[in-house]
Amino acid sequence: MNASSSDCTRAYTREPADADAPAWPTAPTPPADAPNIVVIMTDDVGYGASSTFGGPIPTPTLDALADRGLRYTRFHTTAMCSPTRAALMTGRNHHRVGAGRVTEMALAYDGYTSVIPDRAATIAEILRSNGYGTAHFGKYHNVPVFETGPSGPFDHWPTNMGFEHFYGFLGGSTNNWAPALHLGTTAVEPPTDDPSYHLEQDLADKAIAWIRQQKSVSPDKPLFVQYAAAACHAPHHAPAEWIARFSGRFDRGWDVLREETLARQKDLGVVPAGTELTERPDQITAWESLSADHRTVAARMMEVYAASLAHADAQIGRVLDELERIGELDNTLVIYIQGDNGASPEGGANGLLNEMTYVNRMEDSIDSLLEHLDELGGPLHYNHFPAGWAHATDSPFQWFKMVASHFGGTRNGLVLSLPARIADTGGIRTQFHHVIDIVPTILDVVGIEAPAVVRGVPQLPMCGVPMTYTFDDPDRPSTRTTQYFELMGNLAIYHEGWVAATTPVEMPWEYSADIPPVAGRQWELYHVAEDYSQAHNLAAAHPDRLRSLVDLFWTEATDNQVLPIIAGKAYRPGPPKPNPTDGKSTFTYYAGTTRVPPGAAPDIVNRSFTITADVVLDTDRATGMLLSQGGRFGGHALYFLGGRLIYHYNLLARERYWVTSDAPIDPGKHIVSARLQRRSSDRGGAADVTLLCDGTPVGHGSVDRTAPWRVNYIEGLNVGQDTGSPVSEDYRVPFAFDETLHDVTLTFH
Repeated sequence: MNASSSDCTRAYTREPADADAPAWPTAPTPPADAPNIVVIMTDDVGYGASSTFGGPIPTPTLDALADRGLRYTRFHTTAMCSPTRAALMTGRNHHRVGAGRVTEMALAYDGYTSVIPDRAATIAEILRSNGYGTAHFGKYHNVPVFETGPSGPFDHWPTNMGFEHFYGFLGGSTNNWAPALHLGTTAVEPPTDDPSYHLEQDLADKAIAWIRQQKSVSPDKPLFVQYAAAACHAPHHAPAEWIARFSGRFDRGWDVLREETLARQKDLGVVPAGTELTERPDQITAWESLSADHRTVAARMMEVYAASLAHADAQIGRVLDELERIGELDNTLVIYIQGDNGASPEGGANGLLNEMTYVNRMEDSIDSLLEHLDELGGPLHYNHFPAGWAHATDSPFQWFKMVASHFGGTRNGLVLSLPARIADTGGIRTQFHHVIDIVPTILDVVGIEAPAVVRGVPQLPMCGVPMTYTFDDPDRPSTRTTQYFELMGNLAIYHEGWVAATTPVEMPWEYSADIPPVAGRQWELYHVAEDYSQAHNLAAAHPDRLRSLVDLFWTEATDNQVLPIIAGKAYRPGPPKPNPTDGKSTFTYYAGTTRVPPGAAPDIVNRSFTITADVVLDTDRATGMLLSQGGRFGGHALYFLGGRLIYHYNLLARERYWVTSDAPIDPGKHIVSARLQRRSSDRGGAADVTLLCDGTPVGHGSVDRTAPWRVNYIEGLNVGQDTGSPVSEDYRVPFAFDETLHDVTLTFH
């Protein structure tokens, strides 16, 4: 055991010595021959998506890794982003570390706060304290939304959670063409108007550069890299040439795709030979029942999704190729998890041009989707495919993301490679395991124990168990005999080859106001040791076994901070999340303030407000941004264009409203304003807009509809310029104000 493993500290250590003998403090050192560790995770990718697990999408990087390592066919996640990632990093069940929901849906209960406690140090912190260089690239969805602002606190950002280097984005998703990136805790902007830029390529570039630098300066220092691709969470973005590769590949639809996928899975051996395809649920329409236009739209959306995953896999391949080029791959434990949950059905029946419409309980018509068919995957849309494809790419299972009660939400493909340790290359492992088992596996491979104390804080015991016993023994019984699952009221318990699971009552694309209480839920029973896909509900045949499993679920739920269970997305009891804007009605921002995220900026939804800017104009042709909030897929902005003052309201890229001053504003010092006044208290209702200069109205207009729930949950607030994507197509970012701007004030009234 490494000497520092029992008590991980951030500082150098100094052994006791003769007081008169000079000695330097010593840095922590890793165990001898410690391997590099690379943990890769894609997003919203179901078990039946990639070619590695029988899916229709070629993933040659994952295929090659499986050929030199092991495929795990009974590996599980939590059914949603933040909970899975918290479990992955800490080795504890997601509720144990406050991650019972995604950060945006956090609740004021211990299992749901979104605050990973100091008592659950991440694997990055443990390895850093044992002599590893640590870095995270890509999605990091575990910073509480109320800590995401540019003024912190930064306690739960990656660089305070054990990662010495962070290049990526916070939150659930980002625009792949214009991502909201951070380097450490500093916001950085991608190239503007560069059609060759794509986030996945950028992440690979940055990871390769960091690896090269680390191995150049400290070649003997092992590395820990956590690499979290943006794909395939919406928006499904991919270069046009990649989308073209899949033209016509999905024209036969999701029902045929499920059958073809299961056949390939059996041929590969990643499902048992007797596996049955579960029935398509009533909530998913049969492909042949769709109109011709609907099938055209749906097929194109799947082409874009496939391109997104294939392109991301290729970029991941570049990182692994670099490790091989510098001679490090054979001594690298690579853990490639295909998805943090099942595929996402949040696109609903038709799919979406803009995922923000899902958050606002809106749907896109097939006609509107058809109109923009050739633009899907590009920078003009935040698109998401229909739920039918989510179900198909979760083959052979029932359901999908968010439905933690069934394997369609929780079973994900895992490939693990370590040539120096694994002799059975290309092998398949069927033991039941869970994402909490990754941390203990890494520790076992490295040769250190989970620390009892980290930075002076006693640690929670690990919930996970090492998977290393499977490396050499494919037939050994699983050491994980029990595992509970819970997400937004969807419940399940696995125990010794059986699963008890509740029947879902709300689809992930729905926001039900009246959900039956958990205590009255219908439970199903599956003998998954023999029924791999959960095709046969045995609840009626084995009531006593079902009853004992349900009792076991409640025991596990009590032990893991799952209670109280809050069902559904619409109902959120308890006090609202902390927010730096709480209790304030006036907000003043100085010129140059950028990228204030939605969780730290005033929420204008269903509010009347005034935006006021203190400017000095040298000419009557002033141009540039005063204040923007959001971007191309929803937001509002006050700016000058050719001397005229303009207020623009962008309703989720569906409807756009401009209010423009009657004439250019004369040179001089001015107080210019836009006043938006709601006409009623109706959610998402109309509003009147008045533009003023020095208190005198200079323009009038209206907004017929406003966003009912969220204007934008990705792009933030900026003063003096715009970032990311433009709120209005009148301009291109950064659209900096070309005159003098002192400050901007937003006041609710």
